[in-house]
Amino acid sequence: MKVHGALLSTASQRVFACLYEKELDFEFVPIDMRTGGHKKEPFISLNPFGQVPAFEDGDLKLFESRAINLYIAHAYAEKGNQLIYSDGKKMAIVSTWMEVEAHQFDPVASSLCWELAIKPMLGMTTDATVVDEKAAKLGQVLDVYEARLAQSKYLGGDDFTLVDLHHLPNIQLLMGTQVKKLFDSHPHVNAWCADILARPAWLKVLAMQANN
Repeated sequence: MKVHGALLSTASQRVFACLYEKELDFEFVPIDMRTGGHKKEPFISLNPFGQVPAFEDGDLKLFESRAINLYIAHAYAEKGNQLIYSDGKKMAIVSTWMEVEAHQFDPVASSLCWELAIKPMLGMTTDATVVDEKAAKLGQVLDVYEARLAQSKYLGGDDFTLVDLHHLPNIQLLMGTQVKKLFDSHPHVNAWCADILARPAWLKVLAMQANN
């Protein structure tokens, strides 16, 4: 298995985390995004949209991090930690919350990560108006999460699944910014964050960054 991506890419980090959870060996193929490596050959043949990561497992080639992780979880169901359910009703609930992460949480969280974490790293100026707008929207999402997590330990149910895993990269970045207070002000969300951020597989992803 090969993951073509970048260590600082949140989408790449999702796939790394999934592979570590499943205790699978993989080769990381770094793509230099600073020089536009993701927009030209050979990478563009793996993902025609020119976005990391891309994934290879034998003759299978995939892109889109969440789709890659669904494949890994299904194809290697007997390996490592179970990140999906075989039960139809339970998996339907997981699928619902995966959609919530992708369409409700990720757009606002990614925007905040860009403004509060990435821009300062690149020496760019943060747009306070955007931060205020997106923080308000994130607060609304976390209100929903708080109610959900008062009923179950994890978003998809009583077990850690892909739903929770997919949140990890953005939450990691946001915990180092001013919007950490939004997470702190939701007790169940805060406990959930502490739980998932401490998982050994995620710590391995962070170690990949630290060692490069």
